[in-house]
Amino acid sequence: MTCWRHETVCTAFNGSQLPKPEMPEVVFLGRSNVGKSTLINSLLGRTHKKVAYVSSKPGKTRSANFYKICAPGSDGDVKTFCLVDMPGYGYAARGRDEKAKWWALANHYFSGSRNISFAVHLIDFRHGPLAGDGDLTEWLDSHDIARMIVFTKGDKVPRGRLKAYYEKYVRGGLVSILPPIVTEGKNDASAEGLRLAMLEIIQKLDAF
Repeated sequence: MTCWRHETVCTAFNGSQLPKPEMPEVVFLGRSNVGKSTLINSLLGRTHKKVAYVSSKPGKTRSANFYKICAPGSDGDVKTFCLVDMPGYGYAARGRDEKAKWWALANHYFSGSRNISFAVHLIDFRHGPLAGDGDLTEWLDSHDIARMIVFTKGDKVPRGRLKAYYEKYVRGGLVSILPPIVTEGKNDASAEGLRLAMLEIIQKLDAF
C-alpha cells in the first residue's frame, strides 16, 4: 500500500488567509455531505486520528484546508504537492450570507495566481451528478482547470447495481482526466486506487 506523508499547511476562512502558492495544488471539491472529509482521511491513511473534520451535519466545514503531501511515485521520485480541501457547496440550509462567503473564498482561490494542477470533483454515487455539480463543471471549465471525477459512497449502493449506476453516469457525458473511479468510504482498497490514480496523473504533469 502506498503511504503518503502529510502535514497541515494552513486553514483559511477568507481570501486574505490563503497561503502563498509554493507548490502544485490538487483541489478537492464536492457538494456538502458528499463524504469529502471521510475520503481525505482515508486517502491519507488517517481513519482513526482524523486530519479532515467529519461532521454529522452537512455544510459545517467552512474553511479551505491545505495539506502538504509527499507521495512516492512509481518512478522512485517523491512527488510533493498541496492537497486543498475546499468547503462543500450547495447545502440548502445555509443562509445567503454563508453561500456568499463560499463563493467569495472560491473566487479568491481560483482567480489568484495559483499553481492548480487539477481538481478532484467528488460526486455521490447514489445520486449521480446533480444541478450543483453541473455548476461546478462550468466553473472549472471557465477557469480552464482539468478535473478527475471520483464517486463517493459506492458502498451505499447494492453490489448488483454498481455496474448499471456507473455506466448510466458515464453515458451522461462526464468529462474526466481518467475514467471515473468509485470509492467506498473508509475502504482501504478504494483509497489505494485513488492514490494510484492521482499519482498516475501527477507523474504525467510537467509541474511535478
